[in-house]
Amino acid sequence: MFDNDSKIIARMAPMVQRVLIADPHVANARIMGELIRSMIRCQVWAAPDTGKALKLAGSVEPDVIFAEMSAEGLDGVEFTRKLRRSHLSCRQAPVVMMTGQATAGLILAARDAGVHEFLRKPFTVKDLLRRLEAVTLRPRDWIEAVDYVGPDRRRFNSGDYTGPLKRRADTPPTADSARTSQALKIVRSAIGAVVKDPTQALRALQAQALELKTSGVKAGDMKLTNAAIDFGRYLDGVEKAGGFDVAELERRAAPLLAYLPKDDLGAVAA
Repeated sequence: MFDNDSKIIARMAPMVQRVLIADPHVANARIMGELIRSMIRCQVWAAPDTGKALKLAGSVEPDVIFAEMSAEGLDGVEFTRKLRRSHLSCRQAPVVMMTGQATAGLILAARDAGVHEFLRKPFTVKDLLRRLEAVTLRPRDWIEAVDYVGPDRRRFNSGDYTGPLKRRADTPPTADSARTSQALKIVRSAIGAVVKDPTQALRALQAQALELKTSGVKAGDMKLTNAAIDFGRYLDGVEKAGGFDVAELERRAAPLLAYLPKDDLGAVAA
């Protein structure tokens, strides 16, 4: 390897100490493990199916996960969705999806499941290194919503697909005001989902309360900061009580949702 690669490996090695490979093909998992260990001294575990992969993830708490996209007994997209919505401490661990068919549709499906990177087979050691570099040295914001849980899709970066993704979300990283707007929209969406998915709705609301508190502090807006703090305290009480009162939730969220632009406020009642 080039000297620059050695420096990159040294920087990312502390963040790749435990690796999980979800692949029903034992030989493929073994080869992948050997390739990773040839670059970084780490521990590697392999799981042949979705259930065992989730169980193993809970016990070993991997720093990075490689998952086969589609194979007998394993659906990498479904595995990623379940991981992201689980209560495992490693639920935010970077997931690199592997497949021999890297079409635009498959890449988008993986991205929308909460995958960090996409690795097309066959791949070189350099390809593997670049994916590891991306998930360790170029961290992405975490999005905790109801319909989507995972890294910020606006910064999805796969070397296997360079064409237009043609989605409004496929834009450069947002400014602070846009981050605040996104958090408020997630709050609004989560309120509408408390009946069908109360667990994820609560998790999304708690995450956005923290995000809005940070935004308020950065902007020097004490009104927003205090509203976010009060909302967070209310949500902590909801968690202890074990359930929502939708009317009370809407009342508590009102001071925050008042920060939504007028055009977005019109959609609240929709």
